[in-house]
Amino acid sequence: MLRTTLLAITLSLAATTAHGEAPLHDNLPAARWHQKNDRQQSYPSAPPVASVSAAKKNKVKKSRTKWVGGPRPNITASAPSTVRFNSNYRKGTILIDTSRRRLFYVLGASKAYSYPIAVGRAGFQWFGNKKISGVKNWPDWRPPAEMRQRQPKLPKIMTGGIYNPLGAKALYLGSSLYRIHGTANAKSIGTASSSGCFRMHNRHVVHLAQRAGIGTRVIVMRRLPKAIARSIAAKKSG
Repeated sequence: MLRTTLLAITLSLAATTAHGEAPLHDNLPAARWHQKNDRQQSYPSAPPVASVSAAKKNKVKKSRTKWVGGPRPNITASAPSTVRFNSNYRKGTILIDTSRRRLFYVLGASKAYSYPIAVGRAGFQWFGNKKISGVKNWPDWRPPAEMRQRQPKLPKIMTGGIYNPLGAKALYLGSSLYRIHGTANAKSIGTASSSGCFRMHNRHVVHLAQRAGIGTRVIVMRRLPKAIARSIAAKKSG
């Protein structure tokens, strides 16, 4: 009964997002996969924090404090496609084009990695320059206090893991709440659905983090400069 209740809570939060966080339902496809394969897997089908007996002893109060993010499998890095990228940006710079739903990592004067991403939904997009201030593996998710006031059933913390909406890795942008982070929900990539963060496939964020680190410049723009856009289009047409 408790397990059913916790799963219902998770589903009821499907549309909920925090500043810089992916919606909690981003990882439900993974949860459903494990539920279907529970004969081979011992993963929970929903992210309860404590065992049933412990939760009963605490009258489910603990479930509002901490949720377990699930297992932390090894994620193999995978390189995205490369594109012609004629620019004067320094090698190692990250440019995010929200209209294209793409993150570009500059490899040199005429080439860049092109990662598909999810961006902020209407009213939650932002533009400007930041530097990566930190990188974490399987980061914890801490919904802001104002979000928990609106959604009192949310936990104060959800530990890192496959069910956690921040995915396998997070690159923190300056002192803001925004991140470039992974997600287990492939269907969200290419959409404008976050609260300001930039989501990537887990395999891609691991690949990016092998190249970008603390101090890497990140430029968020609505559209790439026309000269760069033309160089990408020319390569495709050629």
